[in-house]
Amino acid sequence: MLLGFDAKRAFQNSTGLGNYSRDVLRILARHHPEHRYLAYGPRLVPGRLAEGVEARGPDGLLGRLLPSLWRVSGLAAQAARDGVALFHGLSNELPLGIERSGVRSVVSIHDLIFERFPELYRPIDRRIYRWKFRNSAERAGLVLAVSEQTKRDLVDLYRVDPARIRVVYQGCHPVFQAAPDPVADEAAARRLGLPERYLLNVGTVERRKNLLLLVKALPDLPGLPLLVAGRETAYAAEVRAEAERLGVAGRVRFLGTALPLADLAVLYRRCAAFAYPSIFEGFGIPIIEAHFCGAPVVTSAGGVFPEAGGPGACYVDPADAGALAAALQGILADPDRRAAMRAAGRAHVERFTDRAVAAALMAVYQEALA
Repeated sequence: MLLGFDAKRAFQNSTGLGNYSRDVLRILARHHPEHRYLAYGPRLVPGRLAEGVEARGPDGLLGRLLPSLWRVSGLAAQAARDGVALFHGLSNELPLGIERSGVRSVVSIHDLIFERFPELYRPIDRRIYRWKFRNSAERAGLVLAVSEQTKRDLVDLYRVDPARIRVVYQGCHPVFQAAPDPVADEAAARRLGLPERYLLNVGTVERRKNLLLLVKALPDLPGLPLLVAGRETAYAAEVRAEAERLGVAGRVRFLGTALPLADLAVLYRRCAAFAYPSIFEGFGIPIIEAHFCGAPVVTSAGGVFPEAGGPGACYVDPADAGALAAALQGILADPDRRAAMRAAGRAHVERFTDRAVAAALMAVYQEALA
């Protein structure tokens, strides 16, 4: 079977949708090598695709001159010419005309955060996203939601028929799923200058991720450093100012985004607890990464978080710094509880292994082709 994918993000994005796109292609090529996989992109970047995935750019002069236009209005016809049986829009959209091309289709919708929190987006961006997401969901043979939360949002906000939605959870990069190498981990910890004991937060430093709440909890966790790995936005200045006001600025260390994934895995494995008090997510990949690495997870109550965190995580009100501090105090003081949380977390993420994700994706593809 020949499968085609909108792989723009796989080629051009280093995080987020890029990671999702690369992971889907890698997982499928590894676990179902009996099929062919064509990854279409307006601008191809060498070295971004897994072995067994073929890169495809525009096949005509006009497409090469106007690659962005080709992705929107020329890609469907090229996929049909290539003999693609099913096309998967990996990042919330499908090319125009795919429903008339003879090529079956599915589209992954990751979240509708721009609808839930419109103040975080420019009005023009919201209008574009709304048109793309709604239009693609209407035209796809099946809609693939990355969580039950996203499925609920598609039904509630866009009135998508739930009978056309299939939930297929995301996995994460194999570096987080691999067995640790204690010698390499110790060398990385020395190189990174990791404290003996620390809290970890991973994700873009933006208002929705709610890092400020964690900083407000630090005075009740005396002496414990907080390491933050993620891209900074303007919100980071507010976080730093609050840390200064509370007298904990010396305990907050921003690591940025330049960390190799292997180092990030070490951060997860060696932290005393992973704190993720986000207000809203479509899924919450860092929670999965933390569980695979054996970190005790404290995250937000409600929404998608119990889906990602499972029974092994601790859940708190994302508006209550005192509750977050109390939860962390209890976990940090109880080694037996930490061990139990690690074990439960590892058991929970069996549903997010590469093999499980590959099987779920193939089931959706077969259904869409039936």
